[in-house]
Amino acid sequence: MATKKRKKGSFLFVWGEMDYAFLLIVVVLMSIGLVMLFSASYANALYYMGDSLHYISRQVAFAVGGVICMLGISRINYRILKPLTLPIYGVTILLLILVLFMPPINGVRRWIPIPLIGTLQPSEVAKFALVLMYASYISVYHQKMHTFKYGLLPFGAILAPVVFLLLKEPHLSATVLMIGITGVMMFVGGTDYRWFLVAAGAAGVLIAVVIISPDIVRYAGGRVETWLDPFADPQGYGFQTIQSLYAIGSGGLTGAGIGGSRQKYLYLPEAQNDFIFAVVAEELGFIGSTLILCLFALLIWRGFVIAMRCRDRFGCMVAVGITAQVGIQTILNVAVVTNTVPNTGISLPFFSYGGTALLMLLCEMGVVLSVSRCSALEKE
Repeated sequence: MATKKRKKGSFLFVWGEMDYAFLLIVVVLMSIGLVMLFSASYANALYYMGDSLHYISRQVAFAVGGVICMLGISRINYRILKPLTLPIYGVTILLLILVLFMPPINGVRRWIPIPLIGTLQPSEVAKFALVLMYASYISVYHQKMHTFKYGLLPFGAILAPVVFLLLKEPHLSATVLMIGITGVMMFVGGTDYRWFLVAAGAAGVLIAVVIISPDIVRYAGGRVETWLDPFADPQGYGFQTIQSLYAIGSGGLTGAGIGGSRQKYLYLPEAQNDFIFAVVAEELGFIGSTLILCLFALLIWRGFVIAMRCRDRFGCMVAVGITAQVGIQTILNVAVVTNTVPNTGISLPFFSYGGTALLMLLCEMGVVLSVSRCSALEKE
């Protein structure tokens, strides 16, 4: 008797096996991140908010919602994103414009308040929108990517409005991240090497324009001076960097143990946010910090494996872009915390406080898992 063949996928849904190694790494990183966030935040939360669970309770809620969304999105065929690319990009541009009319927080405009949820940072949406735009474009014009017309100009046209609006906030770290994502996707997409030299020249011109901008000079000038010598202004611009270096140095080889950080007791500003890796280094030491960085490296490696196994160019480039985003953001955060680069205010994926940022990140992980499911189906 003939048996009915099980339907494994459709245009909207996909039922193939996901990449469980990638999922496991995501869950482990998020779990460690939640533990370290509670450890880094409870002193600040108790002193300023009157509730030691203020930050972690919100983050756990978003983490649970994010995992549900991630698993749900992993069942949705990622190909439906391709026709939605332009609308998502258009909404992103509108959000980046809208945020410029929001009241400034610490001298910058980066957040849009949302009732009952908190705030939305449009730059988080912009990362995903750029990845989709580039992936969609490369999937159509990949055979012409070696030319100047197709391999460079469209990327500049897509990136320019986003960078312009980010600099108006200003948000330099997000700008650097967007440029990094663009470079990786151009390289993987097939842009000729010589056009990278042209792009580097254009970037130099952009930097020159930014440097002579009075607003950017006032915003970034002090940060560059602090980077060169944080101890020149130990109670001002250099305070955060100095406290971060003290925390990292105090960790030694094995660390003070979870909960044992001293710098988080109102010495280190933003201990629960951009500088959480300093607390990680203090409590887990060199060995623990290295293991966490190895987990990030494994996540990036697995993301690229998923991309290489995908037979659809759009899905491949989406996985590449999302993976590159996590990798570049991690490198920039650790570089800032260790004073390798000037302080630009960039969060550490899965660790830094930010509910909507974590939710968005987990949704992106769901898209990568969707790519892995489709790839598994195509092999059968």
